[in-house]
Amino acid sequence: MKTVVFDREAKAELDDAIGWYNDKQEELGLDLQDEVEAAVAKIKRDPGIGARYRNTDFRFLRVKRFPYLLYYLELENAIWVAAVAHERRKPGYWRKRSP
Repeated sequence: MKTVVFDREAKAELDDAIGWYNDKQEELGLDLQDEVEAAVAKIKRDPGIGARYRNTDFRFLRVKRFPYLLYYLELENAIWVAAVAHERRKPGYWRKRSP
């Protein structure tokens, strides 16, 4: 299995979302973290599981229970997560990021 590596900005997006959900309800942010970890485990097992993003090599997978998508790219030695993006905000903002 390939290692999953989060882009610095993707990690910051996840941390911000976890904090936001924890502010709304105690431990809800931890639930988000658990769901993201479950999605990452699925991607590790089968990198082709996510839907292809438009006409690119990027794929995306929806996080269960939360309105977030993981956009990722399978590289030769790793899987690079480009964004942890809210599914209804600023579509495609992350596309200029590169591994």
